[in-house]
Amino acid sequence: MESTDSIWKNATSTHPLQVSNLSVKRSGSLIIKDVDFSIKQGEFVGLVGPNGSGKTTLILSILGILKPFTGEVKIYGHEVNSKELHGRIAWVSQAAANLPSNIRLTVRELVKLGTLKGLGIDLLIRRSNADEVNEAIDLVGLREYADTSISKLSGGQRQRAVIARALASKAEFILLDEPLVGIDRDSRNALLKFLDGITHNTGTTILMVSHDITAMRRSTHRIIYLEETIQFDGRTEDFPDLNIIAELRGIKPVHDEIHNIDSSDCAVCLEEE
Repeated sequence: MESTDSIWKNATSTHPLQVSNLSVKRSGSLIIKDVDFSIKQGEFVGLVGPNGSGKTTLILSILGILKPFTGEVKIYGHEVNSKELHGRIAWVSQAAANLPSNIRLTVRELVKLGTLKGLGIDLLIRRSNADEVNEAIDLVGLREYADTSISKLSGGQRQRAVIARALASKAEFILLDEPLVGIDRDSRNALLKFLDGITHNTGTTILMVSHDITAMRRSTHRIIYLEETIQFDGRTEDFPDLNIIAELRGIKPVHDEIHNIDSSDCAVCLEEE
């Protein structure tokens, strides 16, 4: 049986992701501009920003779905659509865990789908490896649910299952789109701890999109704040407080010196709190 280290720690020293001076247009409008950053192997990076800030556009550009207006994206030193990347990168979309309730699929069967290698609309099916599937299920802590229907799992457990599918594909670089949406606090905490664990224990690289800045500050190694361009990129512990973020976004305080209103005296403010 191939060890966990040999399965996942097989990346070269090349950065998993290198984005250079990237600008992207959609429907004739510039959505992101001059985006420039790289991600090292084994990093757990949070991508945050308000609605419409360009997060989805950036992810779609990394996946090769959108073409750059200027700049470029390289994954392990290759163009995003290179055959050399086949199976090395996995995308877990926000909808991936929201499977229809009438689908009869066990955790094991779902994870086994990760061993299918897709190329366009064709599937090049390689020999199924039961050990590989079981190892991925063990890594996400779902061994006792391996033969349980996906429809009977909690939201957090379903997220773990789709991540296990990505791990079974031997992906070294995983992109996660809003995996914390729709799961309870305990499941969220467990999932974040798990994600941090696999970066340390297997060398897997993770780029996670989330609106939950608080959760990102408690779990990721690094945060990138995107709003048209990168407003902040640095260690999680250096991420600015909300007042500075408001200044970056050009949001001015409502209760300024002219109003001179104490929020404790404002009935409306108290109701909103």
